Amino acid sequence: AAGTVPRRRPLRSDMGRSGLTVLLLPLALLAAPARAEGGTAAAEEVQIEVLHLPEACSPKSKKGDLLNAHYDGFLASDGSKFYCSRTQNEGHPKWFVLGVGQVIKGLDIAMMNMCPGEKRKVTIPPSLAYGQQGYAQGKIPPNATLIFEIELYAVNKGPRSVEAFNQIDKDGDKKLSELEISQYLKEEFARDGKKRHPSAHDEILADIFKKNDHDGDGFISAKEYNVYQHDEL
Repeated sequence: AAGTVPRRRPLRSDMGRSGLTVLLLPLALLAAPARAEGGTAAAEEVQIEVLHLPEACSPKSKKGDLLNAHYDGFLASDGSKFYCSRTQNEGHPKWFVLGVGQVIKGLDIAMMNMCPGEKRKVTIPPSLAYGQQGYAQGKIPPNATLIFEIELYAVNKGPRSVEAFNQIDKDGDKKLSELEISQYLKEEFARDGKKRHPSAHDEILADIFKKNDHDGDGFISAKEYNVYQHDEL
């Protein structure tokens, strides 16, 4: 198995072990836009074969959810395996946010409406994978059709969920003040229990507003917070 995961940016493999990491993501993470490489032909689409569907299928995955999954990647041309998540990161399943470009476009599509415990075999055309350029580091040649065998373990509310926003928005005015976020950080630091330099709180708070307060009004609105396009806010 190759040692490089097919992804746009590093996956956060520590999300499952640190609640603080996940809860800080709502404010600190700005995801790269998902897009296909090499141009998408109209006839090309992801082919999905369901290998196992559990009787209890809830909740189904949707854009913005935080997923935990194992997957193996193969080249359709000769069946050779270029990636196996079970041999990476001490065999821990991968955590990523669905539909925001943390994985290739084809995987974002292939893992929609999937339930915990479900297994799928998906075929992804080059235009929804690595296109004409390929991905040499991951041993993926140009114009390669990819096959993934996926096992989904968990579907959680993503870091930009309505629940996360409302948890911070204590006064319910649909915007997050510096005081609200400051209190939120203090609570999460206390719950996490890790030792940090006294300046960490102020540095994180400043970074949150720098990345999220786009209009500079001193508040993070629901729209500014809601980069994953949930409809509920």
